[in-house]
Amino acid sequence: MGAGDGSGEGSGKGKLCPGIIWSFCWFVLLIIIGWPLAFFIAWLYIFLLPFSACIDPVKNVCESILKIVQLPYTCAEGITDMKPVCK
Repeated sequence: MGAGDGSGEGSGKGKLCPGIIWSFCWFVLLIIIGWPLAFFIAWLYIFLLPFSACIDPVKNVCESILKIVQLPYTCAEGITDMKPVCK
């Protein structure tokens, strides 16, 4: 067997378990909040987008709404990256 002082990080999957839990939390957020909210807000974004070409305050509103519409993408990134929800 190998020789060593035993003071290194192992190659086991001990760090994977919290990641799976975070991925599950992201998945729940995607199903419960992400998709429904994005579907509900997308119509407002589509309606206001043509007006943002000529009215500057509407452009800022559209940028804010776009972040909400992209919430499912943010949740999917959280699932694949296994990053904590509250970070």
